[in-house]
Amino acid sequence: MNEEEFGFETLAIRTHLEKTQFQEHSTPLYLSSSFVFDDAEDMRASFTEEKVRNIYSRFSNPNTTEFVDKVCAMEGAEAGYAFATGMAAIYSTFAALLESGDHIVSAGSVFGSTHALFMTYFPKWKIETSYFDINKPETIESFIKPNTKILYAETPTNPGVDVVDLELLGQIAKKHNLILIIDNCFATPYIQQPIKYGAHLVIHSATKLIDGQGRVLGGVAVGEAELIRKIYLFSRNTGPAMSPFNAWVLSKSLETLAVRVDKHCENALKVAEFLENHPNVESVKYPFLKSHPKYEIAKKQMLLGGNIIAIEIKGGIEAGRKFLDKIKLCSLSANIGDVKTIVTHPASTTHSKLSVEEKLAVGITEGLVRVSVGLETVKDIIADLDQALS
Repeated sequence: MNEEEFGFETLAIRTHLEKTQFQEHSTPLYLSSSFVFDDAEDMRASFTEEKVRNIYSRFSNPNTTEFVDKVCAMEGAEAGYAFATGMAAIYSTFAALLESGDHIVSAGSVFGSTHALFMTYFPKWKIETSYFDINKPETIESFIKPNTKILYAETPTNPGVDVVDLELLGQIAKKHNLILIIDNCFATPYIQQPIKYGAHLVIHSATKLIDGQGRVLGGVAVGEAELIRKIYLFSRNTGPAMSPFNAWVLSKSLETLAVRVDKHCENALKVAEFLENHPNVESVKYPFLKSHPKYEIAKKQMLLGGNIIAIEIKGGIEAGRKFLDKIKLCSLSANIGDVKTIVTHPASTTHSKLSVEEKLAVGITEGLVRVSVGLETVKDIIADLDQALS
């Protein structure tokens, strides 16, 4: 299908595998570890890649192919590869592209496990990372060295819901011949397409809004075919492939991504407006609130504000603990992007491995609470947050 001819929702629903002889209307599950060959020559040509076909599900599978094709169409990417988890996608992408002695320039606000890769594991292979302050984008170029290979950022960030200017990152990457990689998990391909602004690769934890119901784990990296080829070869040999079942679930989930995210964002904006006026809330960050420091940038590069809100509760850690203990309807969980509203205390959970200094450097205070707004009746979400805050 030509993505220029169809709208986002049509691509999400109508990008699918060729029908089998049974003429099914919904893509079947291909629960097979391997695939057979016609003869010796067919097998030889397949392994040398003279033929494009499925060989082994660690390499490719019809279900993962359909899922990747949909994400590529949504993001405007040339190719992609699907992973067992979002972190597998991040690790494998970096590991495939970097060599000992290389350098990464990253936004300081990154997911806790991504931070662990940069600070704990990559240094073992002499790969260094420098963090820039997302509130000081004018300093980014000062961190670039002769051995810098990758420029990396999340936007919006996890968990502070800060926004990074994709157009600026694209210009810097082009000027310095860097590979620009964007974690687009919070926005999804429906809200934001970083490739339009110069990103070479886009990564998603499909576990979040792409699945949308907290059922399966998954990750995906899409972008320039030449770079994806390197990631594919690395992953083919190291084995972080997505399972066919999870790919089938996620491909079906993409069919409803737009309508789900529309409602998530509608609810989130109403919740954010309520929280902004609550007497027991110190501050609220949501990209489409005019009070957000990067509101204009968010409006420029995002279709909607997403479903994540960061709030600072008055009274610090003790008030935050009481708030969580009083929650009744919403879930206490570390996931996001579920149909169920989830509240999380990042300092003690997702980012607990960071030191106090590292947390504060990226805006994670003891009183910060992340709210992943779900699809419940919005007045019920607000009522639960209100009673817990009061």
